[in-house]
Amino acid sequence: MRTRSGVAIAAIGTALALGLSACAGGGGNTPPGQSGGGSAGAVKEEFNAALGKVYNPSKAKGGIVKLAHEENWDSLDPGNTYYGYSFNFARLYGRTLVMFKAAPGAASNTLTPDLAESLGETSDGGKTWTYKLRKGVKFEDGTEITSKDIAYAVARSFDKQVLPKGPSYLNELLDWPKDYKGAFKDKDADISSAIETPDDHTIVFKLKQPFGSFDYIVQMPMTMPVPKAKDTGTKYQEHVISSGPYMFDKNSIGKSFSLKRNPNWDPATDPNRSALPDGFEVQLNVNADDIDNRLISGDVHLAVTGLGLQQAARTRVLNDPALKARTDNAALQRLWYLSVIPDVEPFNNIECRKAVEWAVDRTSVQRAYGGPNGGDIATGMIPPALGGYKEITTYQTPGNKGDVNKAKAALAACGQPNGFSADIAYRSSRPGEKAFAEAVQQSLAKVGIKLTLKPFPDGDYFTLYVGKPDYVKQNKLGLAVNGWGSDYPETFGFLQAIADSRTIRESGNYNLSVKIPEVDQKIDQTKGEADAAARDALWAEINQRIMDEAVTVPGVYAKSILMRGKGLTNLYVSESQQMYDYVSVGVQQ
Repeated sequence: MRTRSGVAIAAIGTALALGLSACAGGGGNTPPGQSGGGSAGAVKEEFNAALGKVYNPSKAKGGIVKLAHEENWDSLDPGNTYYGYSFNFARLYGRTLVMFKAAPGAASNTLTPDLAESLGETSDGGKTWTYKLRKGVKFEDGTEITSKDIAYAVARSFDKQVLPKGPSYLNELLDWPKDYKGAFKDKDADISSAIETPDDHTIVFKLKQPFGSFDYIVQMPMTMPVPKAKDTGTKYQEHVISSGPYMFDKNSIGKSFSLKRNPNWDPATDPNRSALPDGFEVQLNVNADDIDNRLISGDVHLAVTGLGLQQAARTRVLNDPALKARTDNAALQRLWYLSVIPDVEPFNNIECRKAVEWAVDRTSVQRAYGGPNGGDIATGMIPPALGGYKEITTYQTPGNKGDVNKAKAALAACGQPNGFSADIAYRSSRPGEKAFAEAVQQSLAKVGIKLTLKPFPDGDYFTLYVGKPDYVKQNKLGLAVNGWGSDYPETFGFLQAIADSRTIRESGNYNLSVKIPEVDQKIDQTKGEADAAARDALWAEINQRIMDEAVTVPGVYAKSILMRGKGLTNLYVSESQQMYDYVSVGVQQ
């Protein structure tokens, strides 16, 4: 989902060797890099004022932060979500074993304990990981959180039929019992081969093989504790039981929801969250351009998805010095790309896929995301800040504008000299994705490939449509606009989820088109490779192999123009979240 660059991590297969410390915070405390203040006086607005530093630092509590989302939330259930904005926001109502530091810039890439007293401990080279929990941490109802609540949360997230949207890392890494189906179907199963809870404040994870980056896995929402007695399965998102500083107040699925203070959150047990606002209000299914207009006017404080202004507002804002001064141009370790699905004819023929590669005018794709302010033209699947990155020249054309002659030659080679018809999917609420699809449509039309645009709802895009193989085949969705950012700052945390064919299941897939056994084998090699240079070389080979098969068309290494709403305090761009950090934000009264 999101990339965290700039963190020194231990070699895969060995324990992490990071010297980390918890940041100051809690009730009335201020996250690192901030000072006191918080009066409602005039604030100097400046372009990039929240990059690498805190905009309008304050200790003042109170007020409601208002956010808007252009679609429905994918899921508020911490075990059933996989969008970057959702990971970011969930830290307000849930706590994980460890988390990324609440700090601006590169400091946010540092892992720090959250529910756990320290980072994970391993004595066998990364195959077994033990965490000791802080004592006195409570759910919203006053019940103390135990290791069993975390073990249950992980076990319930195993079931991708009930909870299809979440990451599958723990499913694949842990040594689950044979034929295990998850906590809903195997309620009384002995899962001690994968997770042990020797006492209420100790949890032990047992992996199939060593994995040195395991702390990065348990910072994801799947380790937010869930009380088994209050789990309602698919309806749990209607009222998630809070373990963080905020709890759900009102929740109208698909329309809006709000958070209020959790009276049983104890700041003495939470050094990471300042909990300044009295609450948060989120409106759903708001038109993306309308959100931008409301940001400009001050009706909302933040666009929750963190993807930046749409084209119309971007042009207006960047040409108005006063409005531009309220923005931050954040470089995101995110890739916008096109999946070319080899299960759908005629894309089962590599030459037909190559025709797409040669035909796409990549400068038009860059314009779809706002030109250079929206990102750099991509040539491969790995963003520049991650190991294994290299500029791939396989389909390079003069000026990145495509090559009609080479595309037509590929069409002839695949037996489609006059072109063919196909469908291209995108998320309906995202103007950038629609513009991407239209740019591809126009490029391919020049060589006789006629595309029909197929918009789908954001929240179900991967679960019911492009990420459901049966639906893709039945409806002949040959092309799909996609976007991805790393789950943690190592190339495995970026590429594995979208390149390993073994992650593909009945629905909820994010790997739509990369089904290459050699890539799967090399991904396994990266897990056991202790030498960073050798590991990066493997990733580079994987990157090149994916491009050789022409199953993806890289679009843009993303940037965004984020806009600060009026009256915000303690705002900064977090590299770990790849957007504004919701944990530290405040609002003036």
